[in-house]
Order: sequence, then C-alpha cells, then structure tokens
Amino acid sequence: MESKIEILSTVKISYTDDLYKVVDALNRTLKKDDYMFGLALDPEDQSQAVLTIYRT
Repeated sequence: MESKIEILSTVKISYTDDLYKVVDALNRTLKKDDYMFGLALDPEDQSQAVLTIYRT
C-alpha cells in the first residue's frame, strides 16, 4: 500500500516565535482526520514563514 501526501494549500505569513505552537496544536488535533501541517522559514525572507497544509 503506497502512502501519498497531497499538498492542499501553502501560504506565507509573518513569522512569530510562538507560531510553531499553533502548527503543533493543529497536527495533534487533526491527525486523525488525515491532515498534517508544516512550517518552515522562507529561504528568501527570514521574517516570513511558509505554512503548508497536507492531506495524508
């Protein structure tokens, strides 16, 4: 059985120190519904974060 991860949405937002807490809460809450959230710094602008929503 092959597992496929689908990107549903990607958005750039202003980075804040506690942003990871929101992503962690979303992952813990919606994991059972096959959603996953990723957070990364924008390589071109370190003041921006890239939030990605996946369906697993």
